[in-house]
Amino acid sequence: MVLRQLRLLTPGTVFLALASQVFAQEPFPSRTIKVIVPFTPGSVTDVMGRSVTDKLAASLGQAVVVENRPGAGGTIGIAQVAKSAPDGYTLVVVSAGYAVNPVIYENLPYDSAKDLAGVIPLGNLPSVLFASPAIGVKSVQELIALAKAKPGTLNYPSAGIGSASHVNAEKFLAVTGIKAVHVPLKGAPEMITETMAGRTQFGTVGISAAQSAIRDGRLIALAVSGKKRAPNLPEVPTVAEAGVPGAEFNFWIGVLAPGQTPRPIIHKLHAEFDRALQSPDVRDRHAKLGADPMPMSPEQFDAQMREDLATLGGLLRAAGVKAN
Repeated sequence: MVLRQLRLLTPGTVFLALASQVFAQEPFPSRTIKVIVPFTPGSVTDVMGRSVTDKLAASLGQAVVVENRPGAGGTIGIAQVAKSAPDGYTLVVVSAGYAVNPVIYENLPYDSAKDLAGVIPLGNLPSVLFASPAIGVKSVQELIALAKAKPGTLNYPSAGIGSASHVNAEKFLAVTGIKAVHVPLKGAPEMITETMAGRTQFGTVGISAAQSAIRDGRLIALAVSGKKRAPNLPEVPTVAEAGVPGAEFNFWIGVLAPGQTPRPIIHKLHAEFDRALQSPDVRDRHAKLGADPMPMSPEQFDAQMREDLATLGGLLRAAGVKAN
């Protein structure tokens, strides 16, 4: 039957048909895998991504190359992968900011709901809600009371519009009903410096970035965003324990592939990344960053991203957030 069909084709078409059959039977992976990190080298997304991809080359038997393509909140690098061939050879490491990009950036060059597919979350990074000692609050409830007594007079910093520190603070404001002024800055170090100096009064940031200032008493830790207390700050309650359940923001970091990548390849990649995540040195490195494991299948990860696109998108639209 196959020979009869091939006789009906031109020589060039026969070659393409045979080539496609050979390609379809090619084991995965059979060549270099490129992993795009759409943020700067040394960022937490970059560090977590490289800690895992460093393990993949040995287990896959192929080179794994990491390339940083920062810009526009990660959308430049993400778009590159969204437009790549859906064959598993081009991947991207993203953060939860992926879910808010459709709100803050107009005319994205990709469709967040269709053009990429989840491979695996690498972990969840809880943040800490902190306050300046200058305002004299020692708990979340005291901060809420102060903000309600002086609506719109407190400032909170962030690492930029749409950043985790911004989204987390907006979620806290929405749940508690308080008003405060957003002060976008360049990153976590400036956020901490401005709050220690009293020019901003409270904010949220990754635990690892703030724990030194907290231990020295230069910042007051009010709550952590995880579902359980952070090992690095065991005396600090979760936001639920502090009386504001629902204010948690899951700042995950994960790996995506082009949306039409065959499911067997997605599951192959998931298994290899999961194996790397279980290695003792990767687990130790992630623990030092304050990252919690986030075990999910590719399908569960896709569902998490769909939920985030809906809920976080609605939150930021209600707050009128847009990129400058």
